Amino acid sequence: MILLPAIDIKDGECVRLIKGDYATAHKVAANAEETAEGFRAAGAEWLHMVDLNGAKAAEPVNTELIFRVVKNSGLKVEVGGGIRSIKTIGDYLENGVSRVVLGSAALKNPALVREAVLQYGEKIAVGIDARNGMVAAQGWTETSDLNYLELAKQMEQIGVKYIIFTDISRDGTLTGPNLEMLNALNHAVTCHIIASGGVKNLEDIANLRKLNLYGAICGKAVYTGDLDLKSAICLCEEET
Repeated sequence: MILLPAIDIKDGECVRLIKGDYATAHKVAANAEETAEGFRAAGAEWLHMVDLNGAKAAEPVNTELIFRVVKNSGLKVEVGGGIRSIKTIGDYLENGVSRVVLGSAALKNPALVREAVLQYGEKIAVGIDARNGMVAAQGWTETSDLNYLELAKQMEQIGVKYIIFTDISRDGTLTGPNLEMLNALNHAVTCHIIASGGVKNLEDIANLRKLNLYGAICGKAVYTGDLDLKSAICLCEEET
């Protein structure tokens, strides 16, 4: 299983939110570039970045900072937040981003996802964020009436190979990932599933590995010290 430490950017700073509430944003690191370097030193190969301002504005906001991290970190970086056009996707990929995450666009503009997959293949991932099982969008400020499994199946039919699933009620809470929803998702589609939200400790990482997921994102627990990134990466790389 691949472990992706996360850097969420709001107003140019590294922050974390609780349950997607922008009012709870608090700074967790002094510098995004130094944080990424630390993740690499711990053994990370991938980094998950979110442009929180972009997610709310429906267009990229923090691209300059993201591109600096991509250029200087030596990590493979996947980026989400405010990506609503083929041009934006192309700009990210041309500037070294390894994988682009489409979130709200998957719900509101599946034609864009289809076009992106046709053009860029496995460099496209879809982020499915759910509140009480229903898909949320626009930086989690809106909740739809579409079940997360149904959207996942639609994305699978389009040709999406990677799905990042977040149970919003767990995100930033250190209460553990929603193993039941993740297991249901992993069995519902053939896509590679990346878990996001709630990871607190090595036990959570072990539980996610047991589900045979492709990957997991860890954020707050790394910043609080509840999860030692190096140990978690070693656990992920152990033979099953």
